[in-house]
Amino acid sequence: MSAKNHPDYHEELERCNYTLRYINSTLEETIVKKQNLDKQIERLKKHYNSDNSQDYIDLIINTTLQGSMDLRLRNLSAARSKPYFARIDFTEEGKSVPEKLYIGKMCLMRDEDQEMIIIDWRAPIANLYYEGRLGNTSYSCPDGEINSKLELKRQFTINDGVLEDIFDIDITTNDQLLQSCLGANADSRLKDIVSTIQADQNKIIRANMWIPLIVQGAAGSGKTTIALHRIAYLIYTYEKSFKPENFMIIAPNKLFLNYISEVLPELGVERVKQTTFEDFAMELIGKKFKIKDVNEKLVWFVEGYETNTAKTNKNVIAKEIQAEEKDDTSILNSMIYKASAFKSSLEFRDLIDKYIKQLEIKFIPKEHFKIGEKIIFQYEEIKKLFMEDYYNLPFVKRIEEIKKHLTNRLRVKKEQIINHFHEQCDTKIFHIKMSMGDTIERQNLISSIIDKKNEMIKKLETYSKKAVNEYVKKIMKVTPFEYYKKFITEDINLLCFEDSHELRQLINFISEQAKEYLKSGYIEIEDLAPIMYIKYHIYGMDEKVPVKHVVIDEAQDFSEFQLLVLKKIIKDSSFTILGDLCQGIHSYRGIKSWDSLMENVFTERKAQLLTLEQSYRTTIEIMEGANKVVSKIKSANMPLAKPVIRHGDNIELIEKGNFKEIVSDIESKIPDLKKQNYRSIAIICKSISECKTIHSFFKKGENCPHIITGKEDEYKGGIVIVPSYLSKGLEFDVVFIANASDSVYRYNDLDAKLLYVAMTRPLHKLYIYHIGKPSLLLL
Repeated sequence: MSAKNHPDYHEELERCNYTLRYINSTLEETIVKKQNLDKQIERLKKHYNSDNSQDYIDLIINTTLQGSMDLRLRNLSAARSKPYFARIDFTEEGKSVPEKLYIGKMCLMRDEDQEMIIIDWRAPIANLYYEGRLGNTSYSCPDGEINSKLELKRQFTINDGVLEDIFDIDITTNDQLLQSCLGANADSRLKDIVSTIQADQNKIIRANMWIPLIVQGAAGSGKTTIALHRIAYLIYTYEKSFKPENFMIIAPNKLFLNYISEVLPELGVERVKQTTFEDFAMELIGKKFKIKDVNEKLVWFVEGYETNTAKTNKNVIAKEIQAEEKDDTSILNSMIYKASAFKSSLEFRDLIDKYIKQLEIKFIPKEHFKIGEKIIFQYEEIKKLFMEDYYNLPFVKRIEEIKKHLTNRLRVKKEQIINHFHEQCDTKIFHIKMSMGDTIERQNLISSIIDKKNEMIKKLETYSKKAVNEYVKKIMKVTPFEYYKKFITEDINLLCFEDSHELRQLINFISEQAKEYLKSGYIEIEDLAPIMYIKYHIYGMDEKVPVKHVVIDEAQDFSEFQLLVLKKIIKDSSFTILGDLCQGIHSYRGIKSWDSLMENVFTERKAQLLTLEQSYRTTIEIMEGANKVVSKIKSANMPLAKPVIRHGDNIELIEKGNFKEIVSDIESKIPDLKKQNYRSIAIICKSISECKTIHSFFKKGENCPHIITGKEDEYKGGIVIVPSYLSKGLEFDVVFIANASDSVYRYNDLDAKLLYVAMTRPLHKLYIYHIGKPSLLLL
């Protein structure tokens, strides 16, 4: 349907043109204001006087205005292409005249009469568009619940300032604009969805900031996009209380961060902290570590474990496991799985708590605080301060408080000692005067006594200045990493009091394994949470973390221990946690149940669990095939996705004799797919080694794909070969699953999840190849 066919086309065209003219004039005025402000700031910097407080205040205020004006300029520039995307007509209860509001990504008000030209999509009244039905409805705002009658919901397609389409709708679920957006092609960057946010998504975006929110979202339900829109909404809603820097999103890797990098700027939001757990952990610990590839263990489980590491670690378990009837590799695999699971668990945290308690008991040296033979503070008094009075503080913070007590007591005792010196000196002089005549000898003797007194006072003054620090120096402190290293390689065996032989065997394996990789200069991702936890309890955080709201994406691959540590460290903060248990490919260390997370981590304030069942990414045909695979997972209550009503081609299951034939068939299809304007094409292999094998058969040229290894900082799009575990979170127009043979994707939970992840990446077409029998997961 063309906009020109709509009965209100001329009215809407006039409104669109008027809005664009106003945006352009506002943009020109803002540019002039910005140029004047830039000049003013340059003058302030040039003539800045550090002794003049007003200069400092003016510079701070104008620099802040400069940042706000930069953002407004970018928003106005973007609005010239798409000024708004929707219109609502409604009549508020008690009024007779309906209001017409146009909704866009920014707010634009007419200066002369404060008339709203564009309403920001995050404003409370925009809920009428996202959730309201035609007829009597209401929306919440700071003044309370507002009843109204919604008379029109209209959507627009405006590109490059041209009004292309107009749609009148009631509900947003299956409207034409949504269908149009879903039918579009994938790009090298994730895009915003403000014009097509659905009611269930909107509830998540606008949920209470201070109640922990957990979202179980099906593949393609828009979890990541919604997370970013939620940040934009919260920044808008709490702009008087928080800055963008108070919000942080934690994503699985840098490649993923690059993939989502354009969404927040498109929404007019900047300066939000975007990081990975590894980078954030090292920032807080204050030390850079070489971390073993987070996918290494997954690759180990996927590829059959024949690596140099395997050969090294076989020596570790050989001492522990005498089971000749079993295959060593199988035993090793099981032990590595269990070790990762245990190190990621709250049971492991309990062992660290025991270790920290032991450190606490021995932290204060068993010595009185003395000056010479004079006891200033008894050891028992100092220990009571440490163990009882300041028990709620980190160890080092307790010592800082104890130093104040030592210093104050020393000051009082020092005065008493000095007074005692004076009294002793006066007494001696009195006796000399009473027993000797006024001779030179008496004068010399008195001078000697006074000099000795002064020397003793001077020594006391000198020593007292460093006495407290000298005592505190005896308290041995090492880095959080050194504490953890001692724990994992030595003390962990002593702290396990369980009678279970199996647990003791696992603990010993963990310890021996840690000695191996620490010797090589690496740590594992599972080690970061414990190191952070130890730093938190012994040192505290050096600076208060400014983050107030944390959004964690792909949270199913986080451990409860990781989330608990984040919650402890980022005090007074709130959390939005999004994930999909069906895609929990790192389940050996990840979350297996949202209920468990709510019970064990969010204990003070009960978390809210919301579900996104609707999948908007792919077609009904593809989603039904993927659901068939995920339903084979043995874990109970795996939530299946419900595809939106968008049909496409059936999944093509293709049998070939070898990789060469598979690649030849893919190469023959790519030119036709590109003619259909499919811009992003992925060949998904199970493992990185299979990626390299497949890649070797492609002919050089423009259709030769590049391999995604996980070490990239930038996602370039186009034609790619990617291992299944790195494709999670990405989407493509077309996907070729290179080898879904029965021998590759076996009938187990991990393979089912990996195949499910691969099958839920395409928007439009899915081809699945197999050599010999296809995987039983597909049947």
